[in-house]
Amino acid sequence: MRQFDIWPLDETMRPAIQAKIDNLNKPKGSLGRLETLAMQICLIQHTLEPSLAHPCHLLLGGDHGIEREGVSVSPREVTWQQMINFTRGGGGVNMFCRQHGFDLSIVDVGVDYDFTTVPSHQGVESEARSVIIDRKIARGTRNFLHEPAMTEEQFNQTLTVGIDLVDACCDKGCRILSIGEMGIGNTSPSSIWMHLITGIPLQECIGAGAGLNTDGIRHKYEVLSQAVGNWQLLVSSNPKLKANSKHLIAYFGGFEMVAAIGAMLRAAERHLIILIDGFIMTACALAACQLYPAAKDYMIFTHCGDESGHKRMLDYLEAKPLLQLGLRLGEGTGALCAFPIVDSAVRMMNEMNNFDNANITKYF
Repeated sequence: MRQFDIWPLDETMRPAIQAKIDNLNKPKGSLGRLETLAMQICLIQHTLEPSLAHPCHLLLGGDHGIEREGVSVSPREVTWQQMINFTRGGGGVNMFCRQHGFDLSIVDVGVDYDFTTVPSHQGVESEARSVIIDRKIARGTRNFLHEPAMTEEQFNQTLTVGIDLVDACCDKGCRILSIGEMGIGNTSPSSIWMHLITGIPLQECIGAGAGLNTDGIRHKYEVLSQAVGNWQLLVSSNPKLKANSKHLIAYFGGFEMVAAIGAMLRAAERHLIILIDGFIMTACALAACQLYPAAKDYMIFTHCGDESGHKRMLDYLEAKPLLQLGLRLGEGTGALCAFPIVDSAVRMMNEMNNFDNANITKYF
C-alpha cells in the first residue's frame, strides 16, 4: 500500500486567524459555526485569505458481489443505468454541480457494464453530455459472503485511481473536493466497516439502504452477520489480518469506496478541503481515518442522513454535520447542498469589514 504524508493541521497560525475573526465587525462569536469552519479552512490552507477555487466533484461508480445475496431493493443494473443518466446531465448530482459551479468527473471504477458500447462514450464529448472516465478495476467486486471482495493488488490499484483523480483536480487549480458514489449494495460494506471499526453492534449499523422493508432489513442483517462471522474466523487463524486495517477494508469494500478513500487521503496530503457526504462516504472517511487519523482534520462533514447508524458513526468520529435534510440519495448530493455554507465562511473571512475600517467601536 502506498504511504501518504498526512500531518495534523499546523496550529501556528491559529492566534492570527482567531484575531482576524474576532476583529470582523460583528459581536464576538456571533457567526457561530461559520467561524469554526473559517478557522478550519484557514488552517488547512495556512492562510488568512482562504480560497475555494475550482471546486471539483468526483462521482465514483462500482458494483458489489454482495448484491447477489438480495441485500438491496434495487437491482444491479441500476448502477450502470444511472451512470449513463449522469452523462446526460439528468441526475441529482448533475443539478447540484451545475447550481454550485462544481467540475463533475464521472468515473467507472468497477461497474458491471461495458460503457464503450454506449454511443456517447466513443470519444465524443458535447456540452450536453459528459464522458465516463474509464478506470475500471473489474466488473464489480466478488461476493464477500464467500471470499474477499478484492485482492490486495486490486486494493492498491483502486487507491491509485483515487490518487490520480485528485491530482488531476489539483492540476486544474482545485482547492475543495467533494466525493459521491453510485453502487447498488454499497450500504452493506459500509455497515460492516462501521461495525468492525467502531465496535457498535452490527444490528445498529444496518438500515434500509435504498428502501428495504422490515423483512428485507432482517435478511440483510442475517447475510452480513454471516459474512462478519466468516471474517472473524479468518482473523482468528491469521492475526496479521487484524493488525492492518487495509485487510479489513479490502475484504469488504467496493471499488468505488476504496477509490474514495484514496481520493480522501491524497486530498488531505495536498491540503484540500474535503466535503464528506452521507452514510457511505462517512464510512469511507471512517476507513480513511483508521489508516491515517490526521486525515480527519481536512474533512468537513456536511450531512447526517436517515440511514440507520449514520448519526452513531458521526458521533464516533466526533463530527458535527452541517445539515440534516433527510437526504439518502448518495451521489455526494449532501456535500454539494452544504457548499454554500462553506462558501459563506470563506466570504466572511475575505469580504467582511473589520472594526477599524468600518469606524465602529470595538466593545469587547
